[in-house]
Amino acid sequence: MIEFKKINQLYGSSQILWDLDMKIEEGSVTCIMGRNGVGKTTLLKCLMGMLPIKSGDMMVDGENINTLSTEQRPRIGVGYVPQGREIFPQLTVEENLLTGLACRKDKEIPEKIYELFPVLKSMLHCRGGDLSGGQQQQLSIGRALVIEPKIIILDEPNEGIQPNIVQQIGDVITKLNKEENLTVVLVEQKLGFARRVGQCFHLMEKGKVVASDDMTQLSDALIKKHLAV
Repeated sequence: MIEFKKINQLYGSSQILWDLDMKIEEGSVTCIMGRNGVGKTTLLKCLMGMLPIKSGDMMVDGENINTLSTEQRPRIGVGYVPQGREIFPQLTVEENLLTGLACRKDKEIPEKIYELFPVLKSMLHCRGGDLSGGQQQQLSIGRALVIEPKIIILDEPNEGIQPNIVQQIGDVITKLNKEENLTVVLVEQKLGFARRVGQCFHLMEKGKVVASDDMTQLSDALIKKHLAV
């Protein structure tokens, strides 16, 4: 479904990603994990066209997407939930959801968004900035789902979120993956959540993938070596 081949990326003169290789299988829930600063968010932004790569290839469904603009990437079925939510605080919940439909001819918000996140329907005309952090995260995920993507990418969706919303987000991820075969790419720092929803993992260190396997194989030794602070 997604393949990174020899990806190199720089911020100015500082190289962040070093010949990174990674494969994400169709229909999987894949967790990208590692300590702060190893390049996880950078990799996602490269995939979405928000950061340029120096060299390498990014493939989705066997097609190279290097030359696609940021605006074109949702059109091939990639939804993105950025770190920090990045909703539009002055727009209403409904208006925020409608911005996600810019790449579709159908401008109707799918009813399933309200089924997954009932609070959004009850707060449809409230400004996004008036929502709690957990509600804003649900809105950010809903905005990514309105395009009915085949891949959804979530960058630390549980950061600063209350436990009951974390539970709900996990349930939504599992439901969409099982019922719709949605491919989920998840950057996640919370080990318990990653183990609950993830099926496989990639561990990153210094801009490279250093370990990949089924989630059941995420051992204490790997956690101590690559995740423990």
